[in-house]
Amino acid sequence: MNINNWNIFLIIGFIGQGLFSMRFIIQWIASEKAKKSVIPFSFWIFSLLGSILLLIYALYKKDPVFILGQAPNVLIYSRNIYLIKKEELNNR
Repeated sequence: MNINNWNIFLIIGFIGQGLFSMRFIIQWIASEKAKKSVIPFSFWIFSLLGSILLLIYALYKKDPVFILGQAPNVLIYSRNIYLIKKEELNNR
């Protein structure tokens, strides 16, 4: 593949995969610092952003397997972010 074949959706796909992968690095670093398994809030942000971009890419590629794999994640990660923020507001 040469640079002329790259398009905006391929770039979105790579950025989405990068964001999605970053969540594991962030979780690993946070767990190492805490000396126990933890899931920081940024894990959910990277999960959501990565899934959204990967879903956009999957829709562009018209890949039903990839679409089915990413679409529910957007809802799940959004819900987790909502629940975390709701708990923070209730604890103020």
